[in-house]
Amino acid sequence: MPIKLENVGIAVRDLEAAIAFFTDLGLTVVGRQTVSGEWADTAVGLDGNHARIAMLQTPDGGGRLELFEYIHPDAIETGPTRPNEIGMHRVAFSVDDIGHALEIAARHGCHPLRGVATYEDAYKLSYVRGPSGIIVMLAEDLTKG
Repeated sequence: MPIKLENVGIAVRDLEAAIAFFTDLGLTVVGRQTVSGEWADTAVGLDGNHARIAMLQTPDGGGRLELFEYIHPDAIETGPTRPNEIGMHRVAFSVDDIGHALEIAARHGCHPLRGVATYEDAYKLSYVRGPSGIIVMLAEDLTKG
């Protein structure tokens, strides 16, 4: 059976702030919608499911994020995840210039968990605490160009 990754869904507390962060990093909004009704209740497994969503896409068209902000039921606030917790870990992006990407993140009040690391002279990597506490990995390929 062929399988293809469709998107990664992330619940956020402020949809507009999350959209601003990810579009500033270079993603494009390819759709926005408010969803509710029996089909949404069934698909998601929540009665009265009602959410505002935005689908964002990477410039190469190969990756998509679905961001959603719950209208009903109320969103459940949790503490920010740590890199070693079981479950959804992070979303990762390749960037041409990690310094520039970190400047963009900082404009949104989002900063590295520790700093920038270099892996075997091949990559510069940093985990950033993004909007709604999302861990976002930024990676610059040092072997390009």
